[in-house]
Amino acid sequence: MVVGARSGPGEPEGQGPSVGAVEEEATAVNLGKSPDEDGMRRFEQGSDGTGGSGGAGASGGRWSWGRREQESGARAGGSERKKPRSFWKELPILIGIALVLALIIKTFLVQAFSIPSQSMQNTLQVGDRVLVDKLTPWFGSKPSRGEVVVFHDPGGWLEENPPTTTNPVASGIQKVLSFIGLMPSAEEKDLIKRVIAVGGDTVECKGTGPVVVNGKALDEPYIFPGNTPCGDKPFGPIKVPPNRIWVMGDHRQDSLDSRYHQMLPGGGTVSVNQVVGRAIVVAWPVTRWSTLPIPSTFNQPGINSAAGAVPAAAGLAGAVPLVLLRRRRLIKKQRKDC
Repeated sequence: MVVGARSGPGEPEGQGPSVGAVEEEATAVNLGKSPDEDGMRRFEQGSDGTGGSGGAGASGGRWSWGRREQESGARAGGSERKKPRSFWKELPILIGIALVLALIIKTFLVQAFSIPSQSMQNTLQVGDRVLVDKLTPWFGSKPSRGEVVVFHDPGGWLEENPPTTTNPVASGIQKVLSFIGLMPSAEEKDLIKRVIAVGGDTVECKGTGPVVVNGKALDEPYIFPGNTPCGDKPFGPIKVPPNRIWVMGDHRQDSLDSRYHQMLPGGGTVSVNQVVGRAIVVAWPVTRWSTLPIPSTFNQPGINSAAGAVPAAAGLAGAVPLVLLRRRRLIKKQRKDC
């Protein structure tokens, strides 16, 4: 059996490549490939120019693998990369982000409120969910005539909180969901009515109506069928103080609104600082989805004339002395020129 073969006159036995390795290199050359392609072994010479077969006595070189060995090493290194986080580990993070976003939306943008009574029928029904715009008040917007608004109890309008559940688990869930705006709070004392008059307006309703604002009678088709505009509580005329509003329910005979609280501080009016925001849409149930626009009767010509009369009169009173002073100076100048 042949153990080794000399490759030259001065090469010792056992230091050159074996016959099998020479045949492998010859085969690779015949196929048009370099000996180290596709995983072929490559013999590397040592610094003294000699080679080795990988035996114990080989000191001048070694056998090594070509490109395939390097690629396999790269794949091994890639498998050690960090694996993607599982869905169940990411789920708590996603829930936390969703809750934070819901809290921000509820605090600054939109909040859902539930309708607990019949005072706004037929515009709103018991159990409806309305979305209230909380963004515009942050920019100084004030309630306008005809808007449906949610406001905090000014004091004395609601005698007690609505009954809450005795189940501690259900109560805890409701508190959490109400905190982030997904459920109405059982502890907050909020009301929802329609703005009839704003600061500076004069409002009244005699007999069976109609309601009159700044001398203009309102046409109110949204009133509950069978009710009169005054309901059973005529009032006025009442001058609404600045930065306050006069509110009434659309179900006039089933609404404890500004008419019934005239003996309280503010004379039945509500401070604009107590207003949470304007109800803009009925969001639930889906079958009752609708917007809550301002009725056209509140945009009739002349309804703002009384409110704008005071600033106009003040401007005129301030302009008269200036005109008289200017005229006096012109007269003096003319006399000097003469």
